[in-house]
Amino acid sequence: MGKVGGFLEYKRTKYPERPVSERVKDYKEVYLDYPEDELKKQGARCMDCGVPFCHQGCPLGNRIPHWNDLVYRGRWQEAAEQLHITNNFPEFTGRLCPAPCEGSCVLGINEPAVTIKYIEFEIIDRAFKEGWVVPQQPKVLTGKKVAVVGSGPAGLACAQQLRRAGHDVTVFERADRIGGLLRYGIPDFKLEKWRIDRRLKQMQEEGVVFKAGVNVGVDITAAQLREQFDAIALCGGATQARDLAVPGRELKGTYLAMTYLTQQNKANAGDKDLGERIDVKGKNVVILGGGDTGADCLGTAHRQGAKSVHQIELMSKPPEGRSTDNPWPQWPMIYRTSSAHAEGGVRDYSIMTKSISGENGYVTKLNAVRLEWTKENGKLIFKEIPGSEFSFACDFIFLAMGFVGPEKGPLFSDLGIALDERGNVKAGVDKRTNVEGVFAGGDIRRGQSLIVWAINEGRECARSIDEFLMGESEL
Repeated sequence: MGKVGGFLEYKRTKYPERPVSERVKDYKEVYLDYPEDELKKQGARCMDCGVPFCHQGCPLGNRIPHWNDLVYRGRWQEAAEQLHITNNFPEFTGRLCPAPCEGSCVLGINEPAVTIKYIEFEIIDRAFKEGWVVPQQPKVLTGKKVAVVGSGPAGLACAQQLRRAGHDVTVFERADRIGGLLRYGIPDFKLEKWRIDRRLKQMQEEGVVFKAGVNVGVDITAAQLREQFDAIALCGGATQARDLAVPGRELKGTYLAMTYLTQQNKANAGDKDLGERIDVKGKNVVILGGGDTGADCLGTAHRQGAKSVHQIELMSKPPEGRSTDNPWPQWPMIYRTSSAHAEGGVRDYSIMTKSISGENGYVTKLNAVRLEWTKENGKLIFKEIPGSEFSFACDFIFLAMGFVGPEKGPLFSDLGIALDERGNVKAGVDKRTNVEGVFAGGDIRRGQSLIVWAINEGRECARSIDEFLMGESEL
């Protein structure tokens, strides 16, 4: 725990951010440094709660009370050691995770929860600055070879764990750079990419081999993969975006969110050959989808200088506080405001798109209807409100409506991988697929989920592979 009674003495404070007027002019991270004295006070708020339910909320089982207490006491290096026991990449979760741990914080029953997420980030940030994060070489080399397909958080966690167990690990990524959606799905204003490169350097020095620009199943066949490696980890994510099946979808100006976000990240990285540039400067934009991906599009549109941005959502507006059917320690389904929302734009709810109109092949209007949501037999259902039809005048529409599972390329069919009823790779809690020596972890197995779940899945996948190869595992 932190300070006895600290939660009574100190209030939760917000992580400091750059002024909106300044940050929308660039793609640098929106955050400022958190003063150390203030951070210690936030660590002091951690209670002696007996049963730390933050462990229940965190898929990784992070030792949250341990490192909160260590930060309060100024023992930063020990805090970093505790942090790395359960989490390979706290700099990613500290920036990107929605913090289900805070949703389960005991203090959060009747007070604002402990600032777990940002304490985590400050610990790892200091650890890198002080030189405490160093390559961890395997004690023994096994001679076993493992292929990891996909370099997002699940693939990277799986690869690092396997290498530390002594295996020869090669990570394959079809994009031109390593990092998966960390690299091309997350805007730089949320995670600058030098943070990824810094961690990749550590992994390379540990002995992990990265091969970017390789589409497994096409550039290297399933048969070649089976022949060259003793085990295969499928960690390719759930990158098949949910599309919009309405009249006018084919009009120019309508894009999947990842097409938009990826192109801007490539531009930020200095790439010149970007194809047809998606630039919304001075334009009216509509974003379909009220989640994180929609907010990422919103922040990007602000920085490109959009004239107006409407972010609309099919579901109704969440409540400001927990509803009676969403008690602690469940994840609170409440109204949230991201840094992008604080920068501007209009949010609207209970809206369903009916069609898209255009002129000369380009989008000019999104036609929609308002919905009424009710509960019947415990299930939410909606009906269109008669006479509520309306239109948005717009030049661009970005589809940020989530993902429906992994893309079904030749690798799956060539390996003979079984899929579950949702179209994800079928694998049990041991991450074993129906094919001997082939494992799956992350969104490719779970479906679209959180970065903290991806890291957890990658770590568990590595353990199962280690047991398969060696008969036992210390991972």
